[in-house]
Order: sequence, then C-alpha cells, then structure tokens
Amino acid sequence: MMQRRSLLQALVATALASQVSPMALAAEPRRLPWRNWSGSQQCLPMARKAPANMAELQELLSSTTGTIRAVGAGHSFTPLVPTDGTLLSLSRMGGVSDADSSTLQATIGGGTRLGDIGQPLHDAGQAMVNMPDIDEQTLAGSLATATHGTGAGLGCMSTLVTGLELMTASGDVLWCDAQQHPEIFQAAKVSLGSLGLITRVRLQNREPYKLRREMVWMPLEEMLEAVDGLADKHRNFEFFYVPFSGWGFTDAHDITDEPIAAAEEAVDPNEGTMELKTVRDWLDWSPALRELILGTYARTIPDEVKVGNSWSNYANERNVRFNEMEYHLPRENGLQALREVIAALESKHHEVFFPLEVRYVKSDDIWLSPFYQQDSMSIALHRYFEEDYKPFFATVEPILRKYGGRPHWGKLNSLGQDEFRELYPRWDDFAAVRRELDPNGRFLNDYMRKLFG
Repeated sequence: MMQRRSLLQALVATALASQVSPMALAAEPRRLPWRNWSGSQQCLPMARKAPANMAELQELLSSTTGTIRAVGAGHSFTPLVPTDGTLLSLSRMGGVSDADSSTLQATIGGGTRLGDIGQPLHDAGQAMVNMPDIDEQTLAGSLATATHGTGAGLGCMSTLVTGLELMTASGDVLWCDAQQHPEIFQAAKVSLGSLGLITRVRLQNREPYKLRREMVWMPLEEMLEAVDGLADKHRNFEFFYVPFSGWGFTDAHDITDEPIAAAEEAVDPNEGTMELKTVRDWLDWSPALRELILGTYARTIPDEVKVGNSWSNYANERNVRFNEMEYHLPRENGLQALREVIAALESKHHEVFFPLEVRYVKSDDIWLSPFYQQDSMSIALHRYFEEDYKPFFATVEPILRKYGGRPHWGKLNSLGQDEFRELYPRWDDFAAVRRELDPNGRFLNDYMRKLFG
C-alpha cells in the first residue's frame, strides 16, 4: 500500500512539474498520423476530415483556417499531401451516377476508387476507355497527377474528362467544362490538388468490352528491336526488363470477343518480385552468375494469356511496396534513354532487383500534363520500400532529363519551380488561374509553395 501511495504521489508531482493541466490535456485534439503507401511521406495533421456531402464540405472550408490538403489512396511518392493543417478525404463522396446511354458519359464522385468504378459502369452499359495498372487510387487523385495507363493511341486519364465540379477555397462551387469556365477546366484536369476540391467528374466512356492480355518473355535485345512496332500494333502495350537477367517480357492487350478465361500458368507478380530480391541477396557479389541464373529461369516461363472484362485485365495487385521514379520522354528518345539507364543500373547499382517498366502515352493539350504536346515513352524505376532509393534515382534522373523527360507528378524527382517552368509552356497560365482561385494559398503545403510561390 505504501509503495502504491508513493507511486501516486510521484505521478502527481510529475504532472504538476510539467505545468500541463488536466483541462488542457482534455482540450488537446487527438492527432492521427498519416503516411503514404510506401511510408516515404508522412505527417501529423491537426485534423483529418471526411465530409459526407457538399454541405459538410462547405462548412469545413468556412469553419477552419490554415492549409487543407486532399488525400486519396496515398499512392503518390512526392510530398503532395503532407500538412500539419487539415487532411481531407472525399472517400464518403464517391460513386457512379447519371450514366447517359446516348453519350456514354457518367458522373463519378471524386473520392471514388478506380477499382470501384468498373462494375457499376458495366451495369450501366459503359466501361472506362483505359485504366492504369493499379486501381487503388481515387479518381480525383488520379486526375490531379495525370495518372495514365498505356497505349500509343490513348491519353492519360485526364483526357477523358468532359466536365468537373470544383469547390474553391471560398466554398464556391463551379461546374467547369469546355463551355463553362474553360480556362479553369484546362487547369483543373491536372492540378496537383492546388486549385480546390474536385467533388464530381464527368467522364467519357465507351461500351463495355473484353480484353485479351498476352505476356511473352524474350531476350532484351530482341525485345528492344520489336517494342516500337508492337506498341503501334496493340491497343495497350507495355514491356518490362528484369535487371541482371538479359531478359524481359511484353504485355499486350487487345479487344476481343473471346470468352472470359484465366491464364493457365499465371505468374504471381508479387511472388516473382520477392524471388528477384532473394536472388539479389544471394548473388549480389556476382552479376554474371546472377544473369546466368535469371536468364536460365526466364527461358522456362511460358507465355501467359488471359481474357477478361476490361477493368479486371488492366489492374495488377501490387502488394510488395516500393518507392518509384517515372519520367515521360518524347517517344523518339525513349529507347536510347532506356539503354543508357540499363547500362548505368547494371554497372553501378547491383542492389536493384525490381523490373523496369516502360509504357506508351498519347500527347494532349492539358496545361500541366506531362504529355502536353508530346507522344511519350514512360520509363519507371522502383526500389524496395525498406531500402534507400536516393543513390539509384540520383544516377538515373540526369539521363532521363537529358532526353527531354518530364517526371510523373506523383513519382519522386528533384525538380523545382524553375525546371518545371521550362518543361511546361503553360506553367505561368496555370499559376495565374491558381492565384485567382486560391489567393491565400489554402491548398498549398510546403512543397506546393515551393512550386507555385
């Protein structure tokens, strides 16, 4: 009893010495930490909010001060989200509505995850024209960063937007399209979340369709000789190179009437990635032996064919976490840049085991789209989330910049305002619209202020 009393007295004395009253502790709001998917970005916001409707969203804007940053699924690797102000999710304001069978357009809530769009659209007699290879992102977040799939004749997701609803810092609600507020519309289709909150999106779709997906392994040089032709031949086409193997594989999708069928011998990409890590761990000391083992194994992998509804064939399940850099280069420069990237990787960075991913994207006229007036080849590089990505990315980024690349807005890069202004002819036009809509910078965190002032 005496020991417990002494402990109680010591605790009281400590509390008094800290000069923090119980009332003050009770009044302090509970702060919930946030981190992105890979863990490379994190923050401790003052508040985390998820309004259920437009009225609650307007009330939030009018009743709070300081920075507000919208957050989707946390799949961006750049510091677009972190803030010590208010972190806002539109996850409760999602869903598909107003599907028009005559125009094949539908209205979709900005907080809707891409993976939750396919089936409702299908039930309404529609399908998205294209999708990225991860469907965890929200629609508004995907548009904000010019997220893309692959296809030499297909643009990024923002090119499919025919109208959008934007709530500004003052709580005003603007419907923007080619006729109403056309300049704001051009800016808002890729905006980094800096103009306001995109609450609804009118998306141009098409009739439902099935895709035949075929993956074929081949030696690196044979693959590089073929890829440009394959990109023009197939509706969707991308390819991968496995470092220190001399082998890669192509991934092509085409519309088909064939019945839905699963691949007979499907390779699990997550298991495959971890197997590559194991080989790296064992054979990092001998690139030649590593290439012999991996090349021999690659020869045994059969072609893989899968037929499915469009939305189910685009997306892969990515459970092995990573940090990523991706640059979009003028298509005519892409293969030469890729060869230099592979040479630098295999001479200086034996620690890398993730495959390099290469995609194709059609040009557009959206002010902050990385594909602005540029048919592109996109080169993506990954590093395991528990390992330091900085040395590898620092080696490769100058090569990608040398060939005229623009970084993906959600992927790691070292560029600042001056470099971006050189890459984007309409940068100052965008900045002017941004200042007009948000003169006090409520939607700018520290990173965004460095970009837009």
